[in-house]
Order: sequence, then structure tokens, then C-alpha cells
Amino acid sequence: MDADPDCSAAHQASDNDSDAETKPDPDAQAEEYIARVLGPSGQSAPTSQCLPPESLSVGGLAQVPECRSPVPDLKKSPVSDDTVSGLLSLPLELILEICSYLPARFVLGVLPLVCQTLRDIVQDKITWRIRLQKRIGSCYPVVEDGEFNWPAACIELEEHLQQWAEDGKKTEYFSLADGHFASVDSVLLLQGGELCVSGSRDRNVNLWDLRQLGKAPEKVLVKALGTERNGTHKGWVWSLAARDDRVCSGSWDSTVKLWDIAAEGQQFGEIRGKAAVLCLSYLPDILVTGTYDKRVTVYDPRASQPLVKSRKLHSSAVLSLVADERFIISGSEDRTLVFFDRRANSVLQRLQLDSYLLSMSYQGCQLWAGDNCGLLYVFQNRGDRFQHVRHFDVGHRSQITGVQHSRGALYTASTDKTLRVHIPTDPPKAICSRTHSYMLSGISVAGNIAVAASGGLSLEVWRLPV
Repeated sequence: MDADPDCSAAHQASDNDSDAETKPDPDAQAEEYIARVLGPSGQSAPTSQCLPPESLSVGGLAQVPECRSPVPDLKKSPVSDDTVSGLLSLPLELILEICSYLPARFVLGVLPLVCQTLRDIVQDKITWRIRLQKRIGSCYPVVEDGEFNWPAACIELEEHLQQWAEDGKKTEYFSLADGHFASVDSVLLLQGGELCVSGSRDRNVNLWDLRQLGKAPEKVLVKALGTERNGTHKGWVWSLAARDDRVCSGSWDSTVKLWDIAAEGQQFGEIRGKAAVLCLSYLPDILVTGTYDKRVTVYDPRASQPLVKSRKLHSSAVLSLVADERFIISGSEDRTLVFFDRRANSVLQRLQLDSYLLSMSYQGCQLWAGDNCGLLYVFQNRGDRFQHVRHFDVGHRSQITGVQHSRGALYTASTDKTLRVHIPTDPPKAICSRTHSYMLSGISVAGNIAVAASGGLSLEVWRLPV
């Protein structure tokens, strides 16, 4: 991560690791951070004023995706042979109508095995566009690229709607309040939602077995990770990330600890940094941290000397971070969003916002991010340049602390004590909301499980019907 010509002299000069700073008390620093970033003062302006500057917009205005697509002649039969009778002799419109009463997963998996004509219908993305348009009646998707998987999106969205139908009437709710004795600030589901890890201000990382929910409540909490008597860490546990069965936890004690869940949660490494670790991303080849001292740091946890490079990309604390094989994307309290190109080893873009981003979800070519004013931003990677596409008011009154977005589902959590469940249309449609007694600090969704971190010392868990 060498200095790049696009950065200011100040940023280039700050790439020096020799900053002479007095080691702060982690608890006092964390308390001050909470009051500044997550407290009422963190909402620095009314929501109506927390809008993206015009410089972020595509063509001067936020770009609205084109929702119209070429549609085949639905009045004609999909086969031209006049001797054909039965189902295939019907107009395509009626065939699609009949198929709409069948589950999308069944349509995709079974109908192509019947005959070539049905296989062609199912493999045509227009079939799925029409099905989704009739089902949700909204502009979808917000961002589409050439590789957008319409059948998979349709399956996921329909199953998401079924799981949360009738305001989530069929979901099972559990509150796990016996594992931590201080606020829970981070949660992460593992193994498709079977296991969960949580990080708390009690300095512990707890491992939970969610397969025991409703069966053996005494077995849900497996253990607190680590062998120290006073906690997993020596400071508040603020961030979690995982790669397969390996988990890393970041703390206000300036360390990242690594755990092997497949080996009963044994610790297999520790990285000591210089500042509180506020966000993490764990990839096959690197571990990336965003820290209170304005730095984004890359480690190779497999090496005996894990530090690869540390760089001060921001002028304030790094609050949120995501990464993949191409980019490291970081958001800061300085209200900037930085895109770092791993291949070019330089900053690709630096966008200035009117608010700061606390949570991110990155998949494919799109980044969804929640800010301190309760707004949800969408950015798209177009030809290796990220552009602001849209921003939405999704109903939150304060900081969005958790975002999880996929092709067919969208979840947001906030300090306004609500979890909101949406479908990712333009604009997002809320299909369910859950209000808690305390602020929510994060969200993780996997398999048929959704879990939120709570300031009320608990994990809030929803098990969805399958």
C-alpha cells in the first residue's frame, strides 16, 4: 500500500508508522467514542440535511435504474407447431401465469427436465423479470450488471417474502440474555447460521450453538473463547470477521485474536496493533483492520511477521470496512469513503460525504452502506470506478449500525432500537419491523437465522421458517 499520486501531501506524509502518541486508556477512549459517534451528538444534522453532495451523483443527479425491459409477445404460444396441443399450445402469458403459482425453486429445478420448450422458457431471464415485476410491482434491482442472476434473485426474494409474511408471524424469536454482562456490540453467524460468535463490552467473545434453540437452552451458550480469566480480550470487543471456520476478533485493547472454531475455538494467533480495532475483513490471503488511529492495515496472519503494510487513509477513526480480492473500501468519521485498489497498490477514489458510514454490505458490483443520519447509500462499481447510484430513507431515525444486503433480501439495524426487514427494490420496501428495548449494534443473517447485537446485554435471534 505505497503512496499514490492521487493523495494529498498530508495523506502521503501520514504513511509514516513512527507517530509518537501516548497510549490512551482503552476504556476511556471507548466511552468517549460512544458518546461522540453513537450518541445523539453523532447525528450531526437533521436527516433532511444529511444528503449526498451533488458531486457524488451520477450526471449531477442520483441515477434511477431503468426498469423497462424488452418483453416477448406474450399472446403467442411459445411453439409454432399447430399440431401441438395441451399446455404448450397456450399463449406464453398463460404459461407464465400458471408457473407463478409454483415455487420459483421448483420452476427452475423441475420444469427444464420436462421438455426443451419449457427449458427455453425457464432459461430466459425475461421470464424471471416478468415474474418478479408481477410479484413486487417495483423497480428491481437497484443495481444490475451483465452477470446478474435473475433466477437466483427470484428464488431468494420469494423465499424472503414467505419467511417474513404477515409481519413475520411464522418466525420464532429468542432472546439470549445469559451469556454477556455488558452491551453486545458485534455478532457474526457461522456455518450457515448453525453457530454464532458475539463480542461484548464485558471483553468476551462468546460462542453459541443455535441448533439447540428451543431444544436444550442450557446448551446454546457453548463457552467464552480464550483461556484468560478476566475475558477474551483486555478491552471491549468491537468487531468480528470470519473465513470458513476461522474467526478473528478486534478489540479496544488494540489486538486482533484468531480462533479456530473447528478446533473447539482454540486460539491460533494474535496480532498486536497500535490502536483500537473498530472494523475487520478476513480474506483467504490477508486480514484487514480499520483502527481508531485513522489507519487501514493489512496483515498476513499466516506469516511469522504478519504486518504487510499500514497506511493512514483517513483523517479520523475508521468506522467501517469491507474488502475482496480487488478492493479495500473504508469509511471514516472524517466523512470520507476511500476505495483502495489492491492490484494497483494505490487509492482508486476518495469520495467526500455529508455524513459518515457506520456499516457496509458489499457483494458483486454494489456497496450498500448505512450512515449516522439513518440513510442508506448505494454505490456501484462501473469499469473500476465507484459511483453513487442512490440513497434511501428506510425509516430509521438515527444511526444505521448494521446492513446486510443480498440479491433478494435487505436487513438494517439502528440505534433507534429497530430491526427493519426489506426487499431491495428502488426504493426498498419494508416488509417487517421489530422494535427492541435497547439500541441495536449490528446484524448478521445466514441460512434461516437472523441475529442482532443488543445494548441490553443480549443477542436477539429470529429463526425463519424453511
